[in-house]
Amino acid sequence: MGERTEAAGGTRRLFICNGGFLTRPRLRRILTLAGWVPSIGLPGPGDWIGIWGASPTAWRGTALAAWRGAQLLRVEDAFLRSVLPGRAQGRVARRGPIGLIADPYGLHFDPERPSLIETLVTSPEAQARHDDARAAMARLIAADLSKYNAHLPGVEPPPPGYVLVIDQTRGDASLLGAGRAEFLEMLTVAREENPGQRLVIRTHPETAANLRPGHYAPEDLRPGEEFCTNPTSPWALLKGAARVYVMSSQLGYEAMLAGHRPRIFGRPFYAGWGLSNDQHSLPRRRSAPIEALFAASHLIAPIWYDPCRDCLTDFEGALRQLEAETRAWREDHAGHLAYGMRLWKRPFVARFFGNGTGVRFTDRPQAGVTLAWANRAAEVPGARRVEDGFIRSRGLGAALVPPLSLVADDLGIYYDPSRESRFERLMAAPLPPGGEARALALAEALTKAGVTKYNLGGPLPELPSGRRILVPGQVEDDASIRLGAGAEHSNLALLTRARAEFPDAVLIYKPHPDVEAGLRPGLIPKAQLTALADVVARDASAAALMARVDGIITITSTMGFEAMLRGLPVTTLGAPFYAGWGLTQDLGPVPERRLTQASLAQLIHAALIAYPRYFDPVSRLPCPPEVALARLADPGFAPGGAPLRLLAKTQGIFSSYAWIWRR
Repeated sequence: MGERTEAAGGTRRLFICNGGFLTRPRLRRILTLAGWVPSIGLPGPGDWIGIWGASPTAWRGTALAAWRGAQLLRVEDAFLRSVLPGRAQGRVARRGPIGLIADPYGLHFDPERPSLIETLVTSPEAQARHDDARAAMARLIAADLSKYNAHLPGVEPPPPGYVLVIDQTRGDASLLGAGRAEFLEMLTVAREENPGQRLVIRTHPETAANLRPGHYAPEDLRPGEEFCTNPTSPWALLKGAARVYVMSSQLGYEAMLAGHRPRIFGRPFYAGWGLSNDQHSLPRRRSAPIEALFAASHLIAPIWYDPCRDCLTDFEGALRQLEAETRAWREDHAGHLAYGMRLWKRPFVARFFGNGTGVRFTDRPQAGVTLAWANRAAEVPGARRVEDGFIRSRGLGAALVPPLSLVADDLGIYYDPSRESRFERLMAAPLPPGGEARALALAEALTKAGVTKYNLGGPLPELPSGRRILVPGQVEDDASIRLGAGAEHSNLALLTRARAEFPDAVLIYKPHPDVEAGLRPGLIPKAQLTALADVVARDASAAALMARVDGIITITSTMGFEAMLRGLPVTTLGAPFYAGWGLTQDLGPVPERRLTQASLAQLIHAALIAYPRYFDPVSRLPCPPEVALARLADPGFAPGGAPLRLLAKTQGIFSSYAWIWRR
């Protein structure tokens, strides 16, 4: 975030003449965090008045500023805004923008006076951030994000090679009075300059959603021409275009980011820099590289907001948040019918996957089921298989602690090696721009914070000197054991094999907390446990143990993956999701399709970033993994609620009757 967007000298009152500054909570909050406190009253000379762009009520603030000798702060949405347009209906649309541009100079779409963005393009700050801009541009395109993001990945654009003409909504302030006549002129020029080529008119998303009219009508088309009204990715649409014609739409700017030199008929902020073919001259502007323009428009000028942590952030932080919200909406927008969900899980499943028309639950397998808990998915072929993610909670699922992460796999499920899963597809895909650095940074933060899947544990027992090998026990009826184990299917067999593989090592056996609590099977008889293990680390912190050992041997425990994040050598006896990629010593049967060399960053990115989804119980929003990590690392974070805690205590009292609630 650039300092130019903040209130100079700390917090200042921002006198407003538009009720939207007070009635839109997120707008008010972003401005307040940036040092501008929306206020009602009569400003004096030198005070600031906030107006919303060139809205119909902006004249009030302009007139008041002239009368009182006050200064104007013009506020607009940033170029990444939200999943849905602000005029759309529903809970997702009401969230508000992820960023603002607060301009003390002018409006970025009005060339009559220099705006904040125009001033920044040629600034030393923008020149110094070319590398950051290139990385951020690649990240933006790979994330398939734009100002509004209700486009769907599976919707294909027209066959490539077309001339793209971009429509806008009538009366849009950036048009500066241009109307249907000017848009028809642009259409005529596009035809004349590209005789015989296919022509596609891209309808504005708000027009396609019947929220605002556009400029083109069906009778404007000639044979062979078409509208693109479906929810196609703007980046996919630009990729297939041979030429681009635009008035002032942000899509014209994105065409430049995608490598086009668009033909511009208006005077938007991105015209006049030598990067486009402009109908109108803008002599005040001189040539500038696209990196400087992007640094100004996306990295420096905006005030970016993190709604989960309720603080200002940078472009990457805003992009990660919007990426999480957009993914959730794209997967959930049509609503879900869920099967195989226990009663206590239904509230958090509804929150997790309720980003569209909501989640309905059924107790019988039927057509139309879209989500199923993974162990019941065989009854509803075609449903996504739902399971806990790898950064789960502070507490156990068996203790009814709701998760912060879930996976919904459309191919298989990560713990079942008998069939391909979406996780394996992600492992086979190249990392996105910035993916390696993000994955390694996330792993480092997890390790530093001591965060594991369940984040339980007390003090460590005394550990003898020598080569220490950690042996994590598992729940013996767990699906990962039933489907992914090799020759060893029990904790006793695991510990016996561990002693055979490491005869001279100090074996530290950590029983699974569910087993210790009597909630799940897997206890080892005391005599055999004493004979095989040197130390039994009951209730010990998994993170603290991993910091004191030299390696780990497991059947399929997630702790093996957590050990890899900490640089420990891992030996597997089964086929967990992290085996078979050349990163572990695999003594069990691993699917041949996995026998390839992957990097640790690929594994981390797939397991913690690309595969799961995360939900922040504080803001009640989809969130990136970094937010889930921050919650679990916060000592004051209290998962679940009073009803679930009471139910969990009751469950503990009647643990020998676990079959009742595990049905």
